[in-house]
Amino acid sequence: MKRLFLITLVLVMILSGCAPRVEEQIVKETVIVEKVVKETVIVEKPVEKVVTATPVPEPIVLKFPSWQQDEPGTSGWWKELIAEFERTHPGVSIEFTKIGHEEYADTLLVQYAAGDPPEITHMPAVSIMQFADQGWLEPLDDWLQEIGFKADEWAGQDATVWEGETVAVMLFYFGGVMCYNERLLDEAGVQIPTNWEEFLSAAKALTKDVDGDGITDQFGVGFQTTPGPRQLTDVLNFVLGAGGNWTNQEGKVTIDTPECIEGLRQWKTVLTSGIAPLDVDYSKSRQLFLEERIAMVIDGPWIWAFAQSAPDDLRPYLKIAASPFHPPMGGESNVIAIPKDIPEEEKQLVKEFIQLLMQPEWQEQYAMAVGGPAPRKGSVTDKVRAALPFIDVCMEAMAEASAAGVTRRPIGLETHVDEFGKYLSEQTEAMIIQDRSPEEAAVELQRLAEEMQAGD
Repeated sequence: MKRLFLITLVLVMILSGCAPRVEEQIVKETVIVEKVVKETVIVEKPVEKVVTATPVPEPIVLKFPSWQQDEPGTSGWWKELIAEFERTHPGVSIEFTKIGHEEYADTLLVQYAAGDPPEITHMPAVSIMQFADQGWLEPLDDWLQEIGFKADEWAGQDATVWEGETVAVMLFYFGGVMCYNERLLDEAGVQIPTNWEEFLSAAKALTKDVDGDGITDQFGVGFQTTPGPRQLTDVLNFVLGAGGNWTNQEGKVTIDTPECIEGLRQWKTVLTSGIAPLDVDYSKSRQLFLEERIAMVIDGPWIWAFAQSAPDDLRPYLKIAASPFHPPMGGESNVIAIPKDIPEEEKQLVKEFIQLLMQPEWQEQYAMAVGGPAPRKGSVTDKVRAALPFIDVCMEAMAEASAAGVTRRPIGLETHVDEFGKYLSEQTEAMIIQDRSPEEAAVELQRLAEEMQAGD
């Protein structure tokens, strides 16, 4: 019944014109790669079955939308991978296009419900299970066994299983880290914070009216302070650091516990004390960091690749340190899946594309592109360590998050993550505008989460 209702709702959105129009949201880019992939050192045996090209009698175009299409680091890796796939698969081209992160899951939901899913389905891991729950994704277990894939040697792969079936391949599993501007911290006499109290004190010391016009133009920290999926991740820093979580390991909602309430209290403090700019999304926050208007950000290891786009005189001062919150925010980042209802020939081509990215040389390059360990065991080679001197910090963060069972997809709410994130944004806004207490926000979120579970 839930599946029928969801499909009906989305189709009504399409017919009424209320749903986002894909052609307006996707900005197409011709993939042009001008350099040959650099030689890499293969340090272990690749996936046992050799990647072979499926003969193509007529030209085939595989659609591949992604929010990473223009992101520093990952964008270049994807484009080189696509070029190699197209080189070895004459007659096949991949249409690599951009859909913004904020509207990504909603846009793909419309495409799938309309029967026009992208053949290469790249997805934030937090959103994948609502697609699996609709029966829209191809089970991959038989194919993975056929090619010799070992899930226990691929970080985070267990998080791609839905109702006993593997529905995706994990692309990145991580632990959160802090990227900071060493120059600004030194000027303010601030040490790298290691807990909430130090973090708050440092952020206050780093928040300044630099030009004396009465308006704050340098902030201590930056988070997404507008509604959107990213905000759920940002708030999780504080909830985990306070010893709480949205649900426990059995899936029971635990938002109204003292620990979770304390995390919400810390989040409200960040929002109302002036240490973070308000009304900025994730992209804007990162841009302000590069303009030295934000001193500290907490993110995944990929923040390093973004930091490399900083001006030459700033780049040496951007450093990576452990998150001040323990365990750190982290878990599943993004996955790749295959639609169930596409032609078998196209499924096979997508499988060959996925198998290509699994190879050791491409996993090594991915680690350098994202600034952290790729999922394949052994991806952190000597070459990666030389390029990323902070890689041990990222590996320790990943291990700490994994040991604590950290996930950005709350257990028991797997098919409601996007909906829950919207409710959290509403409560965040209420804490800012209406001065709602963290206790009141927690009680309301607890009620809404329990209602979502009861509807399953």
